[in-house]
Amino acid sequence: MRNRLVLLPGWGLGTAALEPLAASLRAQDPYLQVELAPLPELAVSDPHAWLDHLDRTLPTDTWLGGWSFGGMLASLLADRRSDHCCGLLTLATNPSFVVRADWPHAMAGDTFDTFLDGCRSHHQVTLKRFRSLCSEGAQMPRSLLRQLGIGVPDTDPLYLANGLEVMKRLDTRAALQRYAGPQLHLFAGSDHLVPAEAAQDLSDLLPDVEVGLVEDSSHAFLLEYPQDLAEGIKSFLHEGGDD
Repeated sequence: MRNRLVLLPGWGLGTAALEPLAASLRAQDPYLQVELAPLPELAVSDPHAWLDHLDRTLPTDTWLGGWSFGGMLASLLADRRSDHCCGLLTLATNPSFVVRADWPHAMAGDTFDTFLDGCRSHHQVTLKRFRSLCSEGAQMPRSLLRQLGIGVPDTDPLYLANGLEVMKRLDTRAALQRYAGPQLHLFAGSDHLVPAEAAQDLSDLLPDVEVGLVEDSSHAFLLEYPQDLAEGIKSFLHEGGDD
C-alpha cells in the first residue's frame, strides 16, 4: 500500500520518540497511514532471527523506515522484500554502526564494546547515557533529553544487550545497493553517535539515491524538527509513489 508507512524505533527508546514525527506526517497527509512498530524482543542475537521476526510481523507492500538501529533493520527488510516494499526511509542510520576497515566514519569498536558491557551490568545507567548522547548536539539538549525519557519501555536487559549485539554485526551496504526501490536517507549534522561524514560516504556508495544532512541537529533530530522532517518525507513518499 503506497499510502502506508511502517517505522521502526532506535535502540532502547521504544516507539514514543517517533510519535511527534508520526503525528506531523499524519497532519500533513491525512491519507497516509503511519504505523509505529516496536523492535523485536528476542533471546538470541542472530540478525537473521531478528529479520525473520520482522518479516513475519510487519505488513508487506508498504513503505519501510526507521531511526538509527531501526533504519538498519528496515534496510535489510526492504532488500529481502524487494518489490513488496514500496520504498525505504532511514533517519540517522549508519549502514555500519561500528568502524570497519572500509567504513571509517562510525563508532570505534572498543567504545561500542564498553557500551555493551555497561548494558549487561548496569542497563539503566547505560540507557541514561545513551539518551544523553542522543541529545548532544541539539539546539536545546536538556529539553530534548527530557523528551527522550518519556515513554521509554521497561525492556528486559537481555533483549537490550542482544539488540546491541545485532547492531554491532549489521552492515547494510550490500542490501542498500541491491534494493531497487526509492530510498531517502537523512543524517544529523551534529550527531554524537553517527558521524555526519557518513552521509557523504553513503552518497558516494549510492550516487543515485537521495541522501540529506540536517545541519545543527542531534541524533534525535526527529524530535527536534518533526514538522520539517515530515515535510521532506512527505515529498519523498509522493515522488516515489509516482514512479
